[in-house]
Parts: sequence; structure tokens; C-alpha cells
Amino acid sequence: MSNYDWTVESEDAKTRIDKYIAEALGEEASRSQVQLWIADGHVKVNDSHVKSNYKLSQGDRISLVIPAAEPVEIIPEDIPLEIAYEDSDLIVVNKPRGMVVHPAPGHPSGTLVNALMYHCKDLSGINGELRPGIVHRIDKDTSGLIMAAKNDKAHASLAAQLKDHSVTRRYYAVVHGNISHDQGTIDAPIGRDPHDRKLYMVTDRNSKHAVTHFTVVERFGDYSLLELKLETGRTHQIRVHMKYIGHPLVGDPVYGKSKGLKMNGQALHAAVLGFIHPQTNEYLEFSAPLPDDMEELLAVLRSR
Repeated sequence: MSNYDWTVESEDAKTRIDKYIAEALGEEASRSQVQLWIADGHVKVNDSHVKSNYKLSQGDRISLVIPAAEPVEIIPEDIPLEIAYEDSDLIVVNKPRGMVVHPAPGHPSGTLVNALMYHCKDLSGINGELRPGIVHRIDKDTSGLIMAAKNDKAHASLAAQLKDHSVTRRYYAVVHGNISHDQGTIDAPIGRDPHDRKLYMVTDRNSKHAVTHFTVVERFGDYSLLELKLETGRTHQIRVHMKYIGHPLVGDPVYGKSKGLKMNGQALHAAVLGFIHPQTNEYLEFSAPLPDDMEELLAVLRSR
């Protein structure tokens, strides 16, 4: 069960309640799902139940109580996986760019979870059966390492390590612009964009602490190759932070630039993943080489 609370700002006055909540939740729920929650009494405005067509006013207090996830059938699919590590507790996979991590509206199949369900047949369901085994996620158009748990103990341990920021996560990215200093830290809170709740931005309002460390690996004049280390793991963190300092990722369809080099998705790869094994307490660390599309992009930059 999850609880959400919002206070309506002036720019959202006269917006339908179902539209507002659907945008606020982004990929977590469709508008039709929100309408069902409203009809079932899970949504209140100023402590009163409303209908889906209720028009909001500035200052309205919205509360949503999402009921516990009902088990749903996720169809196992025989999709090839590049496995970096696997045992009876967990699996680490090198996810290709373009693959969605878990089923969601618009992506009911072909996801990493569908593939894992076929391969493992024993993923944990600690998070309800909607996202079995998945402890963290990386964006559809980000490639690289992601871990999934096979039992509740492993799931709880890995989730706790993520929460206390002890998991090692290093990424490589190609960004626009020449970053003059060799290293840097971006310490800037991230929250939803009030004008488009599917997007995120650096803001002090309704935001969460976010820290990204970066090192310049190679420079190409008007582009730079970076190694980035996540201290926190906010949604779209690297993409938002790099845009914030004026160096958006190449190929980023949302936070990037429309001019210059193109890529099918952002040039971002989760290259290193390290954590304490939940059963043995041994520190494990895995690495995945840059995918072909990023190597080709770097080859073009080096040959200019």
C-alpha cells in the first residue's frame, strides 16, 4: 500500500483530477487505472471523495491511497539475456538499450521481467507481483548492469543497500560540450517538473537529495566522455544533472539537444555494479563493456 499527497498549485487549477494524478505518477499508473482508484474511493480532495471529472482549484489537498498490488500474471518470454552473474539468490544482467525493465502501460511484454520470468522461474515477489525480483531500474534507453533478486531475503538486503547508498554504480556517458575541469560533483535536489510530471528537474520544491560525481575520461572538442558515480539513485538523475550543468547527454530524447550527433537513445551505460552478497556477505563487483553503439559513437568522435 502506498500513500501520496499533493497540494494543487495555481498552474494546475481547472485540471481534471484523473489527469493530474496520472501525470503526477508518470509510468506508475495509467489514467484509466487512476479513474478506477477514484471510483473505488481511494482518492480524496480536501478529505472528500470526488469523481474523475472533478476540476481542481488552487490549494486543493489531494490524497491517494494505492491498494496493495494484486498478483497479476506476467507471461514468461524466451528473450535472450546477457548474464553477468547468477546464483540461487540473485542475477545480474547486462540490459540492452531499448529494453524496458518491467511491464507497464504501453509495455506489457518484451521487458526484462518477462525475460527473467522465463529464465529464472523463481524471482522474488516482495514488491507485489507487478515487478517480481526487480530491486532497482535503469531507463529503457540506458544500457548496462541491473540486478534482480530470487528470494525475499536477497530482495530486502539489496534494497537496503540501495537505500543507504552503499551499492557501487558507475556509468559512462557521452555529453555535449567540453567540460574544462577533470572532476566534479553535482549536488542538486531533483523533483518532478511542475509543468510536465513525467519529467524531472533540479528544484528545491518537493525534491529529494541527489548527488552525482563525474570524471572526464576523454575530450573531443565539443563533446566529452565521462565516468559518473551515483551517490544517490533518483529517477533520471544523471540525465537531469548533466542538463542542469549545461552538458546534456548525446541522444537524450527528453533532456538533450536536438542538434549535433544522434543516437537511438541517450549515450549512457551502467558499466559497473557492486554490492554485498545477501547470503555470503562477500563484496561482488561486475563490469560490462560499452555497447557497440557507444563504441561507434566514440569512433566517430575520435576520427574527426
